[in-house]
Amino acid sequence: MQFDVIFTPDSLRLFGAGLVGTLQILIACLLIGGALALPMTLMRVSQHWWVRGPVWLFTYVVRGTPLLIQVYIIYYGVAQLDWIQSRWDDSWPWTGFKDPFMCAVLAFSMNTCAYTVEMLAGGIRDINAGEIEAAHAMGLSKWQTLARIVLPSAMRRTLPAYSNEVIMMLHSTSLASTVPAVFDITGAARSIYSDFYLPFEAFITAGLIYLVLTFTLVGLFRLAENHWLAYLKPRGR
Repeated sequence: MQFDVIFTPDSLRLFGAGLVGTLQILIACLLIGGALALPMTLMRVSQHWWVRGPVWLFTYVVRGTPLLIQVYIIYYGVAQLDWIQSRWDDSWPWTGFKDPFMCAVLAFSMNTCAYTVEMLAGGIRDINAGEIEAAHAMGLSKWQTLARIVLPSAMRRTLPAYSNEVIMMLHSTSLASTVPAVFDITGAARSIYSDFYLPFEAFITAGLIYLVLTFTLVGLFRLAENHWLAYLKPRGR
């Protein structure tokens, strides 16, 4: 074992840069995916098939295909089309395909969006009818009931499932290193492996960093659940 190589300034600097890259990808995809998931969730639970149909197809395809394939399709497929490349210097949103980081974020955002939509849609379907009847009895309109009762309740109930999705996305960011010029924790481990031929030490260190991040996220979501889901806990006599 030569773990002393890991603690050299250059190696620590590599893992530090990889940690920053991983967190940037994770935060960006969660923000973008979450912002897209809210309106798509409302479409998913619509009573009109022509509204919910396209969202169902999107979530079906994204959840039914591997994330790595989605990353490859966006970066090596869509981003390499002549039609896209001729516009990525001056035409938004095609300018984003010029940046490998944005291609990776787009793939991860679409993936987490699809899973979040289905989780929120399931939470909305499980809303107790009594809550909606009580809101109507208080004079709330359909949209007020949706904004004040249905969505907050669904988001609270899906918090445990969403915490698992966030952790899975953290682990999935390790696929970002398959995109050239995108540097993350796994990319740092690969760099050290190629420089010193120490695969065990490099990837064990990367695994420990992911483990620390995972337990940190678990702790944060545990605090959130204790705050927003306290009313679901059984009460002692």
